Amino acid sequence: MSETIPAIDIAPLFGPPSPARDEADRQIFAAACGIGFMTARGFPGAELLTRERRGELLKIFELPDAEKQKLLRWNFDPSKSNYYRGWFPLQPTAVSYKEGIDMGPDVAHADAEFAADDPLLERTPLPAESDVPGWKAAAAHYYRSMEKVGAALMASIARSLGLEDDIFDGHFQGGISTLRLIRYPLRTEDGAVDLSKPEFSVMHKGERRLVIGREHADSGFVTLLAQDGVEGLQAKNHAGEWIDVPPADGTLAVNFGQLLERWTGGVVQATRHRVIAPKTARYSI
Repeated sequence: MSETIPAIDIAPLFGPPSPARDEADRQIFAAACGIGFMTARGFPGAELLTRERRGELLKIFELPDAEKQKLLRWNFDPSKSNYYRGWFPLQPTAVSYKEGIDMGPDVAHADAEFAADDPLLERTPLPAESDVPGWKAAAAHYYRSMEKVGAALMASIARSLGLEDDIFDGHFQGGISTLRLIRYPLRTEDGAVDLSKPEFSVMHKGERRLVIGREHADSGFVTLLAQDGVEGLQAKNHAGEWIDVPPADGTLAVNFGQLLERWTGGVVQATRHRVIAPKTARYSI
């Protein structure tokens, strides 16, 4: 099993059958069955990862706190009816030191289905267009673009399993994928918690680094994380060591989730990962 995180050109996935596509499939499957992580380049929509285009999405963090609070989820504001979709604020005593928003398919698909008894099918509270001009359109375009990348990766996995490459498609019609925007601000020794405790800090390359994203494995099928050159994301290899996910500009960090691991009988690996604090604020899409 591989203990490094490969960088893979996935452009051939979006073309006809070819030796290049076969090779891309081979590399993707080796990563999925090995370390469970990879970085991807060469995908349609890569221009969305430029600083300018990322900035269009991240403008939401410039909203005043009063406007962010209008988007809160129920567990942060019991007067709200949305349980999963919506805003989550900074929690000063939590290990995962972050704020952000979880958005569902309604941000991109006007015909998205809703169900009052299913938090994954609830409406996403969104800011007014006048508060963040152009933001909703940018979020919708990004969501649809990443759906296409995710579908291409799932088709690749299916081929490597010896299955029809559209075998997963029906399960994602009217899907419930989440677009999550996160800001990890710099954390300071403000006395709210003892940051020297092991759950809050680790040694990395000879220095103490704060943990700002708790260790976990993703529960779904596949996660696509836009990279901007800022370090911090780490994956746990089979030796139990933490290794850095290469933070190359304009790439996607790709990891596979527990549902896909279960559906493949453990062939694909859902790797545990975490986020340690870089030297600057970190943003995640």
